[in-house]
Amino acid sequence: MPVDWNDLEEGSMLPELKKQPGITDLVIFSAGNGDFNPLHHDVNSPHAKALGSVLVHGRYKFAVLGQLVSDWMGHSGKIKTISCRYTGMDMPDKPILCKGLVRQKREEDGARFADLDIWTEDEAGTPTTQGKAVVRFD
Repeated sequence: MPVDWNDLEEGSMLPELKKQPGITDLVIFSAGNGDFNPLHHDVNSPHAKALGSVLVHGRYKFAVLGQLVSDWMGHSGKIKTISCRYTGMDMPDKPILCKGLVRQKREEDGARFADLDIWTEDEAGTPTTQGKAVVRFD
């Protein structure tokens, strides 16, 4: 259910989003974003062999963080800004947990905003992507 500005509390967590992309999902994502680096789909590529696996695209993790925020706000707001940095590797067929926290609720010039911390974690709870988003509420 979308969040309501009046019920929004600083420190509250966004509902967690779990993803577990397989190699086929990564190939489909490659087609959509034009990143056909073999590291993301070819287990026989030298880099994948060295790592023991192909890797989930960083942009895939960025996209699912966008989905996390979009699902949370529903039609009650718009994403004003979203950014992230990649801090760890995720492997296919392993859970990626997308999480978020309302850092600040604020009003500026009559507009209402929520500043969010967003991130992904691997199944051990290690952050692999860290980001921020600003949502403007209508």
